[in-house]
Amino acid sequence: MIETLPLFHRIAGRPVVVLGEGEAGEAKRRLVERAGAIIVTDLRDGIASGARLAFIALEDDAAAEAAVAQARAAGMLVNATDRPALCDFTVPSILDRSPVLVAIGTGGASAGLAKQLRLRLEALLPQSLGALASGLGAARAALRQRFPGAGERRRALDAALAAGGVLDPLAEDSAAHIPAWLAGAPAGEAGLAEITLRSDDPEDLTLREARLLGTADVIVHDSRVSPAVLDRARADAVRLESDDVPVRDRIAGLTVVLRAPL
Repeated sequence: MIETLPLFHRIAGRPVVVLGEGEAGEAKRRLVERAGAIIVTDLRDGIASGARLAFIALEDDAAAEAAVAQARAAGMLVNATDRPALCDFTVPSILDRSPVLVAIGTGGASAGLAKQLRLRLEALLPQSLGALASGLGAARAALRQRFPGAGERRRALDAALAAGGVLDPLAEDSAAHIPAWLAGAPAGEAGLAEITLRSDDPEDLTLREARLLGTADVIVHDSRVSPAVLDRARADAVRLESDDVPVRDRIAGLTVVLRAPL
């Protein structure tokens, strides 16, 4: 179970309330400006303009609580700096490889931890990652023409974007290989794979098993398989629970059969 649902909001050109002075208020203003929003510094003006997000960075506890209550009553979602209990949403540490954004959050537990994780990832993800994403976006129509089925496209992309693949996201200048890849892209892995788990801990999956589970179109599993293991599958993968784990339920694409630990 996750405690919060990560979402990316498009706020460019829209009013967003930012209340507060000092370092905390300036930080929130810079963040909102970076996303292209129209900053409103008066709560009443924000309500009148139809703002739906509010950042409250007031030092006084009573004033902050009152502003949060007023903003919520007007239908806004609120972030209150250094007051996790008053927050409808928290602000992640952002790694920018536009249009790729990696948001790292700790649910308000530790902004310092989120920052250090971002700094580690900064060293791993090349600047060319954004160009790869833009190139794949521009190639969407050509990819649909080559692979009309959604499952076919997904498997082809999974194969190309995997570690060591022709479009490996961690390799520099992968975007340059998109035209040649499209010209001869294979359909990717399909068929049936069976995994007998060694434990209920997803960390015990081998690299191959984790890859199969993360790319499968269909997951067939018995009732004893741990939810923690199932969470490693794609959220939109078809899931079929059966203690008999029947192969006849397999549908087109890559099907992974999970068996609980013996």
